[in-house]
Amino acid sequence: MSTYPFDSITINGREILLADVVENAALPESGFEASTFLFIKKWFSASDTFAQKTSGSTGAPKEIVITREQMIVSAKLTAEALRLKNGDHALLCLDPEYIAGKMMLVRSLVTGMKIVAVNPVANPFRKIPRNVRVDFVAIVPMQLIEIIQSDLAYRLNSTKNILVGGAALDQGIKKKLSTFDGRVYATYGMTETISHIALQSINGPAASEYFTVLPGIKINADERGCLEINAPHLDEKVVTNDLVEINDARHFKWLGRIDNVINTGGKKIIPEKIEDQINRLFAQQMVRNKFFISSIPDPVLGNKLILIIEGALENITVETLKSHLRENLRNYEVPKKIYTNINFVLTKNGKLNRTETTQQIGN
Repeated sequence: MSTYPFDSITINGREILLADVVENAALPESGFEASTFLFIKKWFSASDTFAQKTSGSTGAPKEIVITREQMIVSAKLTAEALRLKNGDHALLCLDPEYIAGKMMLVRSLVTGMKIVAVNPVANPFRKIPRNVRVDFVAIVPMQLIEIIQSDLAYRLNSTKNILVGGAALDQGIKKKLSTFDGRVYATYGMTETISHIALQSINGPAASEYFTVLPGIKINADERGCLEINAPHLDEKVVTNDLVEINDARHFKWLGRIDNVINTGGKKIIPEKIEDQINRLFAQQMVRNKFFISSIPDPVLGNKLILIIEGALENITVETLKSHLRENLRNYEVPKKIYTNINFVLTKNGKLNRTETTQQIGN
């Protein structure tokens, strides 16, 4: 009888026996394949601990140690919430060097889902034959946008569960997702929580502005208004820097990062709240530019609120945008200046680096 939950994985179109991966008989053909094989080999070794670098969400990036049991419990929580089961096909298109990719493998190994893996690319469905079924996938917003805008968007109808993490989805994308049958969930979590601990339904009848915690997860807001997490698979409480609105024991709304709060003229501004309003305006006007709210020093206000836009502004003039903002925001929430044609700086794992991008702006 096999000691493996399934005989093989499909990776970049090749069928590879799990036994060959574990016994070093399968040679990786890319860095992604090397990361995938390395984790699978370690999973079937005697090791019960795994070193993982954090992204810096709750402080400076560091290396932490997580256990096999913690990963198994986390995987089972997701499987219970989404009804993942043996025989489903799970698409791995995120690098297992990071926790999101690792946990896709663990969920498959724990539940017996068939692993279909492709190098992380903008549109992973381009690398999969049309007759290969996908029931479950975890992707980042950039990949989701590429899929929606492609001739393969129809595959979102047959993919039962689609997890999207790493950054917030804009209103335009959320509106487009309402036309697809596959259930799309925004994820909330970090390396320290062994992947997500809450899911937000983006489309379908259960669509909500609130995240729903996975079974057994307990949440609270500390004196700063930031989320605290207690989970059965975590050794200690995780205190985040995420400002939240707690609705009840199982539901919360993410408001923004306390690190990003701007004090301007005595008013404390949560940039993400203003960004949400701008997002709605941009969706109405078909403006696709990426943007964020930041600040620069000001002798009167202390910090002056500014809007930074990547690239040349599309489908709307700066003056029209200013007029829209004045109509839809409080006076102190309206950016004092708008900067366009700015090159956004990203972190190593593809997230916006607000500080370094803002540093390109002169006073």
